[in-house]
Amino acid sequence: MMTEISLNILDIVQNSINAHASLIEISVEINQAADFLKISINDNGCGMTKEQAANAQDPFYTTRTTRKVGLGIPFFKQASLSCDGEFHLDSALGAGTKIEAVFRLSHIDRMPLGDMTSTIYSLVAFNPDIDFLYTYKVDDKSFVLDTRELRCILQDVPLGDPQVASFIKDFLIENHAEVNEDIYF
Repeated sequence: MMTEISLNILDIVQNSINAHASLIEISVEINQAADFLKISINDNGCGMTKEQAANAQDPFYTTRTTRKVGLGIPFFKQASLSCDGEFHLDSALGAGTKIEAVFRLSHIDRMPLGDMTSTIYSLVAFNPDIDFLYTYKVDDKSFVLDTRELRCILQDVPLGDPQVASFIKDFLIENHAEVNEDIYF
């Protein structure tokens, strides 16, 4: 099992990248009063049939040829269910995939969220041709990073440009710090 939820997110998003998604939406919502942490990952990739979507939740099924098991989605599912949470995977061939995992925030076995700044930065920096819509919300505070908006502002300057990458990293660091200011878990 992964040690941080952010690593699970990285693994699941790699599936979206492999499915040729051009837009990947990642949402992290923490509600301290309602005692939940919800992670949503939606993509517009090639999607899966109902049978493939069911099989994707089985650790002994994978479409990879390099190994005989696929553990990313099953580990993510198990991590949420073991913390009094929920897990949903919806996919349609040609329409993309939606994954949602909910964790009870105060559950003793809930792994830490981890370093979302590095996770999102890495995804954007190493996949400059894919658009990401990242929403991070804690109670009534939130921020959004939408690479489509950045592309409109930057016009011909690529997201992989070192100055742009540095701006994105600083933006993530500053906004995570501001939103996490009153977090107590």
